[in-house]
Amino acid sequence: MTIEERLAEVKSKISDAAEEANRKPESVQLVAVSKTFDADAIRPVIVEGQRVFGENRVQEAQGKWPGLKSETYGIELHLIGPLQSNKAADAVALFDVIETVDREKIARALAEEMRKQGKTTRLYVQVNTGLEPQKAGIDPQETIAFVELCRTELGLSIEGLMCIPPADENPGPHFALLAKLAKQCGVERLSMGMSGDYETAIAFGATNVRVGSAIFGNR
Repeated sequence: MTIEERLAEVKSKISDAAEEANRKPESVQLVAVSKTFDADAIRPVIVEGQRVFGENRVQEAQGKWPGLKSETYGIELHLIGPLQSNKAADAVALFDVIETVDREKIARALAEEMRKQGKTTRLYVQVNTGLEPQKAGIDPQETIAFVELCRTELGLSIEGLMCIPPADENPGPHFALLAKLAKQCGVERLSMGMSGDYETAIAFGATNVRVGSAIFGNR
């Protein structure tokens, strides 16, 4: 299959999964994960009308997205990988959405950079639903208090929650937990589901699905 055909297939599956869950297909945003792929590989997806993309690393994104953004109006770029505080300035400058806020140090650095740059970057809190020590994300039990700290003390607007379930577990309970936490926090957006499980995530209320290899092919 060509990259255009793979993109069309993913969009069709998103639409079918949404309708099966009694949701409107447009309620689910596809974030095309372009990490490790260069600008030439990304352009055909842009030509097909895709405008929302995800990258894992600030430095890698800096090498390709300023040029791609200048070529096409309306690109929305999401940071979906771990963020170090020393990269906060670069992240605020380049990304429209940062989905991986997971500790107070990062939240404070982002708040400071947004004030400096006069920019409001949309933010998600990443939750480590599986409590995996090697994985970024806040403890589920600390999520409500952390969102409140971001809002009241730091003046940040938290748009949603994000998770990456353990690879060897059924993702459903993790998606259900994130949806429950989102309601408790009063946030409306849920970034969950990747190439292997995005249809399941949609059934549990995902508003953003992060799909890479199913579109771009294996890395």
